[in-house]
Amino acid sequence: MTSGFELSDDTPVYVISVAAQLSGLHPQTLRAYDRLGLVSPGRSAGRGRRYSLRDILSLREVQRLSQEEGINLNGIKRILELELAERRSRVLIAELTAEIGQLRAELESTRAVAARLASLARGRADAAALVPVRPPAAGRPPSEGTAAGGPGSQAIAAADINPQPRPHVADAG
Repeated sequence: MTSGFELSDDTPVYVISVAAQLSGLHPQTLRAYDRLGLVSPGRSAGRGRRYSLRDILSLREVQRLSQEEGINLNGIKRILELELAERRSRVLIAELTAEIGQLRAELESTRAVAARLASLARGRADAAALVPVRPPAAGRPPSEGTAAGGPGSQAIAAADINPQPRPHVADAG
């Protein structure tokens, strides 16, 4: 049995004093980073800062870039923005790749249906009698708003609707 409340790396749970201790920074430094937009924590109902595990890791990275790499705070802010943009791009690429895969599967399915219809058309003497028919919507007579070839339509042979033989016009002359 799972609880209705689950914590993730982005869940803001740490008050500023705990976040400062976990990141190795002074609380005033965390407030300054928040004002500069380097690390923006969540807020509680009383507007107090609440830091997530991801925020703590970002604070440590800001400290590392500043102390070890000698990068100024504006440079660090730009680096963090670019890293965030890259993460978002990767997520978008993954979503688009999944959508492309789905569309390819749908295209293949559509091609299979088209091939089946073409083989049915080749096998019938009255191949020209294939007409698109849309099944009627619930509670609506078939004649209302049924557009041939519209969404949800299916191609079926006219002979399947009316199986009586039809006279051939070419034989009359």
